[in-house]
Amino acid sequence: MNAIFTHGCFTGCRQTLPYAAGVSHHVDSEVGRLGTVLLHRPGPELARLTPRNNDSLLFDAIPWVGRAQEEHDAFAGALRERGVEVLYLTDLLTETLAVAEARTELTDEVLNSPRLGDTLRARVAAHLAYLDPAALASVLVAGLAHEELRLGRDRRGGLVYTLMDRHDFIIDPLPNLLFTRDSSLWIGDRVGVTSLAMPARRRETTLTDAIYRHHPRFAGTEFVYRPGLEPLEGGDVLLLAPGVLAVGVGERTTPAGAERLARRVFAAGLAHTILVVPIAQERATMHLDTICTMVDADAVLMYPNVASSLSAYTVIAGADGADPRVDGPAPFLRAAADAMDLDRLRVIDTGLDPVTAEREQWDDGNNTLALAPRLCVGYERNVETNAQLERAGIELIPIAGSELGSGRGGPRCMSCPLLREPGRAPS
Repeated sequence: MNAIFTHGCFTGCRQTLPYAAGVSHHVDSEVGRLGTVLLHRPGPELARLTPRNNDSLLFDAIPWVGRAQEEHDAFAGALRERGVEVLYLTDLLTETLAVAEARTELTDEVLNSPRLGDTLRARVAAHLAYLDPAALASVLVAGLAHEELRLGRDRRGGLVYTLMDRHDFIIDPLPNLLFTRDSSLWIGDRVGVTSLAMPARRRETTLTDAIYRHHPRFAGTEFVYRPGLEPLEGGDVLLLAPGVLAVGVGERTTPAGAERLARRVFAAGLAHTILVVPIAQERATMHLDTICTMVDADAVLMYPNVASSLSAYTVIAGADGADPRVDGPAPFLRAAADAMDLDRLRVIDTGLDPVTAEREQWDDGNNTLALAPRLCVGYERNVETNAQLERAGIELIPIAGSELGSGRGGPRCMSCPLLREPGRAPS
């Protein structure tokens, strides 16, 4: 039976759409034609960023919220123009909060914070209970500031509330929710809800996990990863080809997270080879997709400063339930081509010279989103990288990103594909 929900669109209009229970979702490559994608349109949570908190909330600058929304709307519009169904995380969250069990889970999660204390916890519980699903979704994403808490007639919030600064947050905002790639990823017909490394982001996965478990669109969805397991982030996982994954290990994803994913993927029969790729534990290379993304079935856009030095360990499922076999290290490009059954991978360099390459890698020049083979979205500011792509026969859809990029992420970071056409062998 179809469930009817009120679904929001990016212009602020609202419409009623049917959601069929158990809609099929499947992703087995980076470049199969994109059918459905999950985005989060930035909102009030970005306005919570200040010079006092932007570092702890993992932003390099204070974004202009209105311009960031315009840029994101243009990004979503470019996807729709190419036939991609765009879903918004906040809309799905609002619809999920109409389910009593989901509402209880998500409110309990924020109320269980040990920094609240009993009196303030009771006040926050009363405040959240008053909210309808849309308003509650807004608080869970944008947070709740000290001055926004609705107190009782006695106007007393208890000792914790009294000692808080009036600019402090009772519930922290989630400005990094913009980067939907990190909190979940699809491998085949299963979803992995990840285990985010940074404290400022960990609550993001409670929202995505609830959506996948309680929203009727995802009824029957099986999980290949869950929050609370070893640290693993979606920006570190590339689906190089059907049956072949690359997992970056560095600042955010740990070797234990890569091993846990490998064991679960092999047990589910979702892949035959996983390449584990050590990357520098630096902000400029926080995820594998900051230095490498697929733009065709046999072509990779890659930061040239690491292309020759990047290595990979090849992990293959053990026979009859034995531990996975680990071989290597070997040069990443060679190991990837072998796993993908290619003579070689075509490499398209970021930038044109070392200085330009470094600048454009920092500006997310490598972080493209493929909409189909030889068709991708990238930030317009990376002029030389975009020219390199076009010279290599890759059509690029340029989008503005001066404000969106302040959190260190490009089009791939801002998108979680839910459905792609099955991957094919390179032609």
